[in-house]
Amino acid sequence: MRNLKRALLALFVLLLAAVVLFFVLENQQAVSLVLFGWSAPAVPLAVLVLAALVLGLAVGPLLGAYGLMRGKRKIRASARKDALAGH
Repeated sequence: MRNLKRALLALFVLLLAAVVLFFVLENQQAVSLVLFGWSAPAVPLAVLVLAALVLGLAVGPLLGAYGLMRGKRKIRASARKDALAGH
């Protein structure tokens, strides 16, 4: 059973790599981004899309962790407040 899971995982990773490779090869046209008058150098479209994906994959969990820490801090503050009030 474990070998089947490993084989399926390997197949999934190979399929994902093939899709990414196909995407990169199909999107080689150079584009240049302009933001607030600043013009970035022309790079292939696939590079920009993959960079946006990686940035989103990095920022998303960080914001989620921040929200969890903020929620826990509020819960602790509320519990401390209740303990001091004698509840």
